[in-house]
Amino acid sequence: MSSSNTLSSAEQFLDLARRAGADAADVLAVSGTSVQVRVRNGATDKVERSEATDFGLRVFVNGASAVVSGTARTTQDYQTLAERAVAMAKIAPPDASLSLQDTTGRADAPDGLELADDARPDTETLTGLALAAEAACHEVKGVTKTDGAGASAGHREIALVTSNGFSGTYRRTGYSISASAIAGEGTSMERDYDYSSKVHFADLEEAHTIGKRAGERAVRALNPRKMASQKCPVIFEARLASSFPSLLARAANGSGVVRGTSFLKDMMGQQVFANGIMIVDEPQLVRGLSSKPFDAEGVICETFNLVEDGVLSNWLLDGRTAAKLGLTSNGRAARSTGGQPSPSSTNLRLANGSVAVADMISGISDGILITSMFSSGVNMVTGDYSRGAAGLRIENGEITHPVSEITIAGNLKDMFASLIPGDDLEMKSSTNAPTCLVEEMTVAGA
Repeated sequence: MSSSNTLSSAEQFLDLARRAGADAADVLAVSGTSVQVRVRNGATDKVERSEATDFGLRVFVNGASAVVSGTARTTQDYQTLAERAVAMAKIAPPDASLSLQDTTGRADAPDGLELADDARPDTETLTGLALAAEAACHEVKGVTKTDGAGASAGHREIALVTSNGFSGTYRRTGYSISASAIAGEGTSMERDYDYSSKVHFADLEEAHTIGKRAGERAVRALNPRKMASQKCPVIFEARLASSFPSLLARAANGSGVVRGTSFLKDMMGQQVFANGIMIVDEPQLVRGLSSKPFDAEGVICETFNLVEDGVLSNWLLDGRTAAKLGLTSNGRAARSTGGQPSPSSTNLRLANGSVAVADMISGISDGILITSMFSSGVNMVTGDYSRGAAGLRIENGEITHPVSEITIAGNLKDMFASLIPGDDLEMKSSTNAPTCLVEEMTVAGA
């Protein structure tokens, strides 16, 4: 379905909702196609293709709201869903914080965002990329097998219309390559991965580079040792350090602040990180994986700092959470076609620091570089943090050997306050950070 047809169908759906008795309504329509290829042991393991147009209708009746979603194809389908939504809203409890945002006019994605690519790689091309990534894993000495490799391509068209006059559409594309390598034999095997995900096909990293890096990461973890429990400096590899801006965003999410379940609920305007640290949410980043011209309520998305010079500066707000806090939405509403909006970050990053990673390591006499984490032990009410991990031992300023079967623990308030970012930021996903040093954590080992 073309963007013009998607928008036209959404407008038709909206009109039927008003006729069915809705006081106000909005329609989110998402039309897209995707192809995913998975290979294993040099042969195609799985090919999946999907194509669908989904609609989400949100209606308001007498101060109450309801949402229905579906893949309507005929006028009768739309009418049935609209009548069902209105009937649900009539029996739902009123909620004064739920309403359409005061947005009008038309908002399409500006060409400068470059959110859509015309490349349409076929299954054969994607298979070739996945096979090349898997083959590169095997080129690394010590890799004994792979857990497979994959490649994908997708295209979506998003349209949003509201009964108070907003109308907007944009297209976006996404492409990826991934590989997972296994090193060692028997009970001494280690697994690791790498990937590249981009809005434009030509921006993807080479498949060979991805596979080789996955293999090297698996091999470096071979023959790990245990370490004694202690308190020491901990460095988080960049791909794991991205959890820091992610956790900050969870704590700064308006939903948690409204419920009182965030350990930062009373910290607005206060120092949370060290001076100079910036955490930026940039919805209009050119070719950003989560860039968009407007949010799920039609509010124009603009860049702001969640943390500025170490100070907590903004909450992530949609219309509902903003109303409950007596504030105004800052364009961070996100939703699926089947649910109410809720706040979410877009392209989130912890800004680069000035310390080289090599200097971080050389400055530690006894510590650890974390290269993988598992289990989720983060209490967002208290900030208590505990996760299983593995990594590389640092002794006298040098990496000496891999370690495993450890748990790292602390409290996020203390971790944020002592966090030092490195200078190796790469924009690999929607949430990014450079390698980061936390000056002291509890490491529980043997």
